[in-house]
Amino acid sequence: MVGTTDPVPRLLAIVELGGYPNLIALYRRLGFAAEVVGSQRKAQAYLKGQVPDVIVAEYNFQSDFRDRSSNLETLMARLQRHPQVKVICFYQPEHREKLAGMQARFPLFATIPFPVDPDLVEAALRRALAGAAPDEEAT
Repeated sequence: MVGTTDPVPRLLAIVELGGYPNLIALYRRLGFAAEVVGSQRKAQAYLKGQVPDVIVAEYNFQSDFRDRSSNLETLMARLQRHPQVKVICFYQPEHREKLAGMQARFPLFATIPFPVDPDLVEAALRRALAGAAPDEEAT
């Protein structure tokens, strides 16, 4: 099991822009108690009350941020207090270099490029459930 004493692993899905299949059925089929939020702000509020085992989120590059490249960085900074949380990140291939810069500061369990392949998501989640080490990229 992932990093809690709770018998049911918890997953937080942060769907800001979407553009990929609804994966809630996959999460539940794998045994996760899944919660879906639509913004990083709602994710931060969720994290005040509980810490999931896995977070699935999007890396949405935003060139107008002065001190970061994405809202995901704020979440990752908060998760430094919870290193057991495994983060699976979806990203646009053209932003791979920007994502790599963020990864130099904040570790991700798995990265999956758009278009998101549910089989790659399932494989990453199964590795997370098994307590496997992070991978470089699920492509």
